[in-house]
Amino acid sequence: MNRIITTFFALILIQQVQAQFQVRDSALFDPHVSVIFGYQSPSGDMAKRFRDNLCAGLGFHIKSKKNWYYGVEGTYIFGKSVNEPGLLNNLLTNDGFVLDNQGQLVKMNIQERGFTLSLDGGKIFDFIGPNKNSGLLVMGGAGLLQHKIRLEHQENTITQLEGEYLKGYDRLTNGLMLKQFVGYYHMSNNRLVNFFVGIEAIEAFTQNRRDFNFDTQTADTAQRRDYLFGIKAGWTLHLYVRAADAYYYN
Repeated sequence: MNRIITTFFALILIQQVQAQFQVRDSALFDPHVSVIFGYQSPSGDMAKRFRDNLCAGLGFHIKSKKNWYYGVEGTYIFGKSVNEPGLLNNLLTNDGFVLDNQGQLVKMNIQERGFTLSLDGGKIFDFIGPNKNSGLLVMGGAGLLQHKIRLEHQENTITQLEGEYLKGYDRLTNGLMLKQFVGYYHMSNNRLVNFFVGIEAIEAFTQNRRDFNFDTQTADTAQRRDYLFGIKAGWTLHLYVRAADAYYYN
């Protein structure tokens, strides 16, 4: 039994050493999954409604042997600060409160929610980092940005803020999104520390998708320009397979 255990750990060590030389000495074909986190500040029309937000998501990307970088990514946007003048005005009492169906005061939680979906493409320039698979990552993307106002009233029942009625207040907005990312992409020689970090800019051409806003009694058909700027980082799980051993003969 001791011999089996010793052999098992010896094989693991040999594979780790071989993988380390592989990563360090050559550019790899590298499909990977990333767990993504970010902090963003809005600008343009988006800054009139929301403040800073966080985002979290997943990405699947491929790094080619020539360090081209491409894939798909989705993030979930969430924030606590909303500034929408007049929101719920038609439901407020003279004292500025919302009442539920039983006439009791309701504490409203008003938050930001949204998401991004994108197709990405770019390149890694390997003049920095521990190996040919690490370096400056420059990437662009295109896809969809969507955001809305989340109205939460916990366990209270408010007919005017449920079902189809809720759509008249949530300001659901979406449209075409473009994005740019510049940062550092890192693949360690031993495959244990793999991440990226950098700055990202998002520009979106959006519009309110609800037919009618109940509080303003108007339809919002204005074209919007929504922008997000922030820091984004991710931890990557690599799916590449160790290349076959090479043999040389004289």
